[in-house]
Amino acid sequence: MPLRKQEVITFKVDHRLAEALGGIQNRSAFIRNAVLAALDGACPLCKGTGILTPAQRIHWQEFAQTHHTVQCHECEAVHLVCEVSGPSES
Repeated sequence: MPLRKQEVITFKVDHRLAEALGGIQNRSAFIRNAVLAALDGACPLCKGTGILTPAQRIHWQEFAQTHHTVQCHECEAVHLVCEVSGPSES
């Protein structure tokens, strides 16, 4: 399979952010890594918007009937637990 050509994406930044990025040797790599890290942590449902569509909300309400959130006693991260599969070790 042939390699895909890289795409150039540009965006505007305010003066403060431009200054902050000024000291970074490879800004493109830094920005690429920051965007990939942000995308990796985005909610799989809303894709990071914080808003569910009406259809997603219906599915979520159905899902939430048998799932709830629990805070882990070890790392303190909040995560989903399925009530159908039994209690979590958290």
